[in-house]
Amino acid sequence: MKPIKHPAYHATITPDKIAYQMAGSSDALTFAGLEAASNQAAHALRHMGIGPGDHIAFFLENRLSLLVLVWAAQRSGVIFTPISRYLTSAEAAFILADCGAKLFVTSPKYREIAQEIRQTVGNGIDYFMLDTPLQGYQSWDTLTETMPTTPVDGERAGAAMLYSSGTTGKPKGILRKTPDAGIEHLSPVVLPVCEDLAGMSAASTYLSPAPLYHSAPLAAAMVAAGLGASTIVMERFDAEDFLSIVQTQRVTHTQVVPTMFIRMLKLPKELRDTYDTSSMQGAIHIAAPCPEQIKRQMIDWWGPIVVEYYGGTEGNGVTALTSPEWLTHPGSVGKALFGAVRILDAAGVEQPRGQTGNVFFDAGQVFHYHGDAAKTEKAFTPEGWSTLGDIGWMDEDGYLYLTDRREYTIITGGVNVYPQEAEDLLVTHPGVADVAVFGVPNPELGEEVKAVVQLAPNQTASPDLEQTLIKFCRQHLSAIKTPESIEFRTEMPRTETGKLIKRHLKDEYWRGTA
Repeated sequence: MKPIKHPAYHATITPDKIAYQMAGSSDALTFAGLEAASNQAAHALRHMGIGPGDHIAFFLENRLSLLVLVWAAQRSGVIFTPISRYLTSAEAAFILADCGAKLFVTSPKYREIAQEIRQTVGNGIDYFMLDTPLQGYQSWDTLTETMPTTPVDGERAGAAMLYSSGTTGKPKGILRKTPDAGIEHLSPVVLPVCEDLAGMSAASTYLSPAPLYHSAPLAAAMVAAGLGASTIVMERFDAEDFLSIVQTQRVTHTQVVPTMFIRMLKLPKELRDTYDTSSMQGAIHIAAPCPEQIKRQMIDWWGPIVVEYYGGTEGNGVTALTSPEWLTHPGSVGKALFGAVRILDAAGVEQPRGQTGNVFFDAGQVFHYHGDAAKTEKAFTPEGWSTLGDIGWMDEDGYLYLTDRREYTIITGGVNVYPQEAEDLLVTHPGVADVAVFGVPNPELGEEVKAVVQLAPNQTASPDLEQTLIKFCRQHLSAIKTPESIEFRTEMPRTETGKLIKRHLKDEYWRGTA
């Protein structure tokens, strides 16, 4: 069989090697087992009348069955939508109805929300449940176990249609244009980062600590299997558990978000030092800006193996850089891996190096927002360049630096303030566990800078602590970038992938204003 980057190939040469293993339960699938199970699930889809171009959706915890379902769709031309477990039943029902799914699969773990979703969406969809199904749900296990373990006829690559996390508004389905290719088609964004920059290969052991409903963790887990690596999937991230798995399983590669770095670094140093992380060869981080001080600490701890990339579910472009590159361009998110980055002003005029503007990718990649032609059109220039809505600038060497998202730019007294700077600073304070900075109404200036802080467990909120943190900011930032006030919360609205849902906080202060 000609070598392809797909687990079907590895099932022929290393059938007994573990493809996926759950960290908590140790349940595992070999490559041969994954091949058989994904073929059975693909036949089940065909049995249900679901073919190339049709949609399915699922609402599942991190488990082996999720990965089987994804690979079944990927090899049968089906478009699949994992729905975030973070969502309410109303939000999940909106996505299920909006994506046009013919099939919905969930598990008893979400029995209550699953019933609410079914009642809200109603008929027209086949509802299935893993394990022991509830009334109104058919058994997915019973259906698939009767199906052939051989490939379906006319295999072709399927695609993910994931929904934006809704951090800035109502979530939108994002569908990338993929070629009518064989099943070996994997993410053109994540594959080169994992393979070329981080050095992932069939000899690797990959640790997946994030929820698999999110685009980057799912893509990386698929790329790892495509390359023939063994993947360990954490049911849920815990900083100390992560380090323990790295040590006991001799993990070589992982992909995390900066929040996970921060949580590991907040562990007592004497505890961190008890874990052996010397097996690590590549640590990829994505999804949110990483404060410079945090990244330096991680490189000091794990060595120059940290790889960063910037991109979106849209797959319209990607920048990336290694640790040695970052150390000479601190704060950068890298250079374009393919195509080019363009910095444009509000009028669409390209800006020179060093000037801040809207970040566009000129990479020839096409995507659309499902059911929203206006938003799709707004994301593209007449030249075909597209944006994720971020603001940044490039240095003379072509390295990109992100400033913030356009929606969160604070305009105070006519001056643009990008809250990321204050967030990156405050999170390094030993008393701070998490932070969000955004603009709130000011009758004279239009907006003023506000911070909401989740304190470390050993801290108590007080006016004195508020002033201490404001003074800390003033020592490192200009007065206009320093929060005028700080409010303390016991928990921040973050998704399980570490993305801050800032609009939930910001809306509290803007509700009722013009």
